[in-house]
Amino acid sequence: MKLKKIILQILSVIAILLIILFLTRLSLPRQIDDVSPNIPCDKAYLEKSDVLYVIPSFEKSNISDNNSWCNEILYLNKTLALHGYHHNYHEFLEDNNNNYLKDSISVFEKCFNKTPERFKPPQLSISNVNQKLVKIENLKLDLRFNQITHKVYHCNDSGDFPNWLIDWF
Repeated sequence: MKLKKIILQILSVIAILLIILFLTRLSLPRQIDDVSPNIPCDKAYLEKSDVLYVIPSFEKSNISDNNSWCNEILYLNKTLALHGYHHNYHEFLEDNNNNYLKDSISVFEKCFNKTPERFKPPQLSISNVNQKLVKIENLKLDLRFNQITHKVYHCNDSGDFPNWLIDWF
């Protein structure tokens, strides 16, 4: 009898936490990762997202070399944020020097004529040294907690969960 009561209390707490998480994700700004002219992106997800995490240089192509794309993204009038540099697997897990991050910011600035205020490393992996470099550049660092509390889509629908499921929950 006592065990049954404890199990019910635990299940009640879990249900309340899930409801809180659902409402939090519903109310916070939606985000989309992997925004690049070289990655196909469903326009509907670009339009419903509030924050676009842009890859500055993907497949040896800088976004700043594509003025029409830069203007299209600016025209959406969204918050633009930095998503790595080349979007290599764990590129910020390896310690980089500050020039690596500065080069990423520079490409972003050339494209959008503004400095990013937020940074999210690819695969959410970043070393302590690189975290300090991000702080030096006065960028807000978004990691796993951000992914849990926000609806975060991926341009090529390649995240841990498909975009339709993220849209639902």
